[in-house]
Amino acid sequence: MGQTSESVALYWDFENLHAGLIDEVQGAGSYAASRFRPQDEIIDVSTIIEFALSVGPLAINRAFANWVSFNRYRVALLQSAIELIQVFPPGANAKNGADIKLCLDVLDDMTRFPHIGTIIVVGGDSDYMPLSYKVKAAGRTLIGIGSQGSTNQHWARSCHEFKMYEALLDPMLRSVPKETVSEHVAAADIVDTPPDVTAASSNGTAPFCPPEEAKELRELLAVAGDEAARRMAARELVSKAISRLSQTRGESWIQKARLRPFIQRMDPTFHESSLGFKTFSEMIASMNDFIETRKGEFDHELRLR
Repeated sequence: MGQTSESVALYWDFENLHAGLIDEVQGAGSYAASRFRPQDEIIDVSTIIEFALSVGPLAINRAFANWVSFNRYRVALLQSAIELIQVFPPGANAKNGADIKLCLDVLDDMTRFPHIGTIIVVGGDSDYMPLSYKVKAAGRTLIGIGSQGSTNQHWARSCHEFKMYEALLDPMLRSVPKETVSEHVAAADIVDTPPDVTAASSNGTAPFCPPEEAKELRELLAVAGDEAARRMAARELVSKAISRLSQTRGESWIQKARLRPFIQRMDPTFHESSLGFKTFSEMIASMNDFIETRKGEFDHELRLR
């Protein structure tokens, strides 16, 4: 699939955001005192990825840091397919220079890749203000993300749009109503505690079914459990996608046509057929217990009930 002018480039000054959050939680100067030690995972990486995907398809997803100290983020970074750029600090008390490297990459990528329409910079330093002038002059949209306690307000105001990380963490995601047990039994209960279909009854009668049929029954129960788990995961994914799009647009109602492309950006393995539905519309119709639909001016619109 070819990229469009709506493609997004996401650049992380990872250590900058992490340091700001550590200082907010543990007090000013806490990160500086422990910067070369293994760092605890405090950034919710998926939250920022989801926001970026709600803006458009990701063409670049690149993070800059001295990764020696951030090994505990390994799983989250791998799951988010982030390109990691190692930036060593030139001395014990020196900055790692990630902000300079980030700015140079943004300028280079804007020149080489005209399909990139939006630049997202994760970082709160005032050092990024000159970058904002260049991005605007190139006709691209600039969005910044930073923590409330460490973001420079001049940098924030120089962006077309600025999101506080803490606000992204609370998009008022509503929990998906759990389907009743009569509709779907939890997969774990089915797989982990299958009925002893071969056991004899208490009155000494014959087993419920022969061993060969019992094996087939257990396999069918496991398949049913997997399908139930997949459907519950799909409900949660759809709920999160609608909430994210609503937050990005600032409106509770979203166009139905925007939903499926966004879900596929969040989870490239998603397809409604794997959940037993012929079409995406059929799948959405099955979720009308928590999704409300109306006829819009150009397309059907959705929102969470």
